[in-house]
Amino acid sequence: MEWIKGEMIGKGSFGTVNMATPRGNFNEFPSLMAVKSSMVSQSSMLGKEKEILTQLKDCPQILQCFGDDVTVENGVQMYNIFLEFASLGNLSQLIKSGSSMGESEIRNYTRMITQGIGYIHEMGFVHSDIKPQNILLCSGEGKIDLKIADFGLAKRSGKSSNGFIGTPLYMSPESVSCNENETASDIWALGCVVVEMITGKPAWKCSDLSNLLYRIGFTEQVPEIPSEISEQGKDFLRKCFIRDPTKRSTAEMLLRHPFLSNDFDSQVGSISFKELKRTYSSPKSTFDFPESWSDSIEKDESNCSTCLKDRIGELVLGKEPNWSTSDSWIVVR
Repeated sequence: MEWIKGEMIGKGSFGTVNMATPRGNFNEFPSLMAVKSSMVSQSSMLGKEKEILTQLKDCPQILQCFGDDVTVENGVQMYNIFLEFASLGNLSQLIKSGSSMGESEIRNYTRMITQGIGYIHEMGFVHSDIKPQNILLCSGEGKIDLKIADFGLAKRSGKSSNGFIGTPLYMSPESVSCNENETASDIWALGCVVVEMITGKPAWKCSDLSNLLYRIGFTEQVPEIPSEISEQGKDFLRKCFIRDPTKRSTAEMLLRHPFLSNDFDSQVGSISFKELKRTYSSPKSTFDFPESWSDSIEKDESNCSTCLKDRIGELVLGKEPNWSTSDSWIVVR
């Protein structure tokens, strides 16, 4: 396919994201796509993402990949993958826009996300970074379609992780305490996403990284269940937030839960997506702490053992993260 690269709509550590349009008559490709590009010498993660997306192509709740190619730009070889364009932004933008989501909409959105996660797991993969920024909003036929994206941290089920992966606010206890990232970890993250849709705020009200990791990995705490959701919703979240991953519900089990099993209208007419702002900053790192938290929380004063301190120190690299090199990051769609 010959194609034309349009304006840049995002960038990150992997490279850039641009608009792309096919040149000529290519009926098998949409008239507008997103293209992720990186130098061939630094394209291993992008290549892995393309291979995984190709295997997940039959699921409507997964962002579609239309192929890849290699081009030469200013004498540099570039690797490109062509993706479905999410014209409505991402779930994080919708939450931050202040648009009110009723419970029927939250159920509908949760159902779509859970269906996508279930398919990922059925195909033998773990996403490892489920969060609102990685759930994109596409315009369907009179409705909003949610699609899971960004498989750069995904891995095969049962295969060990390469170091500390994921976003701490959405990490499961087993991910923090023993670096275990399996299908149950995606379910914990799903619960965190649902809480954020309900309250408009992250599930954990804690802006100190060391304290956050300690609370997630080395206490018996779980995120607070919002009072403003129905009893069905509360029970759904409790099943996501079981600390023992072997007892946590699977995506297949959650899809049969009463919170998702009812046939709700999938058309969301109460939200004006024209009002969505697309200029929110991307997460500045995988730690992804919101800047607008006004809630404070008393730090846990419990003395943790040397081994716990060592583990937390390992996760935070022994110092506070430095955001200074990524101030110019923008939303990637």
